[in-house]
Amino acid sequence: MEKEDEKKTEVYESYVVVHNIAKRHNVGTLARSATAFGVSELILVGRRDFNAFGSHGSTSHMRFRHFHTLSLARNYLKEKDCDICGVEITDNAVPVNTHPFRKSTAFLVGNEGTGLSPKECEMCDFFVYIPQYGGGTASLNVTVAASIVLQHFAVWAGFSERTREGNKFIVADKPALTGRKFCAETAESIAEERKLKKESAGNGFFSESGNNENPANLLDSLFDS
Repeated sequence: MEKEDEKKTEVYESYVVVHNIAKRHNVGTLARSATAFGVSELILVGRRDFNAFGSHGSTSHMRFRHFHTLSLARNYLKEKDCDICGVEITDNAVPVNTHPFRKSTAFLVGNEGTGLSPKECEMCDFFVYIPQYGGGTASLNVTVAASIVLQHFAVWAGFSERTREGNKFIVADKPALTGRKFCAETAESIAEERKLKKESAGNGFFSESGNNENPANLLDSLFDS
């Protein structure tokens, strides 16, 4: 009983780590789920451009942070005393519904086709998988899987449920943008960033409407806090 009371007084946070996700429109949907389940930050590693389609405006309520390498992201999370949990079916993965969490946790989701790479697995402290009961598919969409895992963590952590009105949850006011949130960048990383922006120019990333807004300007505003 004493351990249960201690857990209830502890304040936990959750994070989502996305590393070079293949389908960039999935990040918008991930942001929506992350907002719904109380995620503190969505951390993009590698490329930071994505399509906000599917976010339904939730990117305005989600804190984003960007790192160029997995090791930088891992160092940041360890400074926050976070466990890093890989969402992947591995030999030592445990069912997420057993709630094998100990403290604030960052969830690393894999590429849609290949799952987590060996390098990504190396940075994880443990792994969870989602039990399936029907025989029609080998795996879940990355955003669906993340949603299930984040909901289980929110239940375990005792996050407060949002207030409902009618058949919807009440959406909070959009936070004011006051300062930058991504990590300091070296000369090498700035050169790489410019290269990636050049590659993605004209592809309409971040635009839910498909218009031709400048991706660089939208990136700057999103990574302001």
